[in-house]
Amino acid sequence: MLNPLGPVIDILPHLIQEVRLVWQPLARGNMEDKMNQDEHIRNDIQEEITWDPRVKSTDIGVTCKGGAVRLTGSVASYSERLAAENAAKRVKGVHAIAEDIEIKLPSGNVETDESIAEHISKLMKWNTMVPVPDVQAEVRNGFVTLTGEVDWNFERETIKNQVAHLGGVRGIDNRITLQNRVSEKDVSKSITRALHRNADLEKSKVDVCVDGSKVTITGYVKALYEKELIENAVWAAPGVMQVIDRLRVS
Repeated sequence: MLNPLGPVIDILPHLIQEVRLVWQPLARGNMEDKMNQDEHIRNDIQEEITWDPRVKSTDIGVTCKGGAVRLTGSVASYSERLAAENAAKRVKGVHAIAEDIEIKLPSGNVETDESIAEHISKLMKWNTMVPVPDVQAEVRNGFVTLTGEVDWNFERETIKNQVAHLGGVRGIDNRITLQNRVSEKDVSKSITRALHRNADLEKSKVDVCVDGSKVTITGYVKALYEKELIENAVWAAPGVMQVIDRLRVS
């Protein structure tokens, strides 16, 4: 008795071979496109870092795979490391950054924990932008832990950024909390208006969900720096104490 599937079985190897002949070039083409895109992103990051005058080091390495970037090398200060990371965030196509830059303080210019603490104390005393009576700083081996309570997120970030520029600082753990001063009644409306006022963000596809003092933002942006702009706009709304950022770079 003849097998009705016989003809199909006979031509099956030929069909598989034809599919392979069509698929393999397409797969190679897609892989080559991704490799070229990663190389383009890597080159753009290197150029952006070189362009930024705050980054003086020429010892920063950049690798990129699928939009995920890794920064390596060494710099002379914590603020320079932040500048290199922010330069990478500004580049289109960057989806995530792993920052492994080492801080190598200049020889003969090593600050003790005591001297760093003194500088921070003076910094807070002369700070005219942020009232800091309830903020404390602890320094261990050049790593600073900030604690206390302030009214606004910009105050928390201002303190961190100013400490970041002090000599001898190797890292900062910002544990400053915010006071809950208002209800959630107009928080969503305030955030939406703020996003629409910003020329860089008015076309962004962002959804805002407010739950008490917690705000969750979802949607798509074109670059990492837009994520930061949106997050900063959300933090500027009165009453926001927590921001969950679920934005994705398209």
